[in-house]
Amino acid sequence: MKKNSTFVAVVIFLSLILGWAIWNYFLGAPSNFADPLIREHPLKDSTLGKMYSGGFIVGILIGLSIMAFSFIVERFISLSKAKGKKDLDQFLKNAGKYLDEGNLDAALDLCNQQKGSVANILRAGISRYKAISHNDMLTTEQKVEEVKKTLDEVGMLETPLMEQNLVILSTLASISTMVGLLGTVKGMITSFAALGDSGGGAAASQLSIGISEALYNTFLGIFTAIIAIVFYNFFTNKVDKFTYVIDEASLNLLETIKTRFIAKKA
Repeated sequence: MKKNSTFVAVVIFLSLILGWAIWNYFLGAPSNFADPLIREHPLKDSTLGKMYSGGFIVGILIGLSIMAFSFIVERFISLSKAKGKKDLDQFLKNAGKYLDEGNLDAALDLCNQQKGSVANILRAGISRYKAISHNDMLTTEQKVEEVKKTLDEVGMLETPLMEQNLVILSTLASISTMVGLLGTVKGMITSFAALGDSGGGAAASQLSIGISEALYNTFLGIFTAIIAIVFYNFFTNKVDKFTYVIDEASLNLLETIKTRFIAKKA
């Protein structure tokens, strides 16, 4: 968890720094303005200059967008590792076959090759089964309960890893919308201030700056929120499917163990 906290802090810091740098040096490049020194009058065909005129909040929103994409990539990589190296359905099929045959070593080797959250949980259960299978001091029910306890304990460790950082995507969706709204309000204040200073005949350039500030902030805030919400729901669905697979695999393992113990006892 400490390692993940450090990763999150680094991503947040670097994303905000990079967002500010893009706003200040790329969008605010002198070549995008009629007056390169003050950078206040973007060229007519310069979209980048107009985005720069949206103010420093544009830089924050760019940073939030980079942050969202960073955690999206991180989640793709983490869930891919949780799935394991090979096809998950085929792995479960082969593991079930070995367990039905009572070939625990082959099942363990398969889990070691597969890796990932599902394989880790099954490996822990199988290892526990192997350790207590010849213990005559335990009843069948006690042995099954021991394996179930092991599966639950390892599952409680693996599941949070799959859900890790999803709350950040959810938070980014809310924050980016609010920050975009803040930029919109700031832009409208600028527009009305320019209108008041000109006595009702505000200079077109001043109105343009204020409206640009409002609209670009709105666009970036909504864009980031949409991306974060879509992928939050996508990853949540993926985690739910993984959880179902883990529960099903654990149940099948327990049923197989119980059946073999009962058959052996009989």
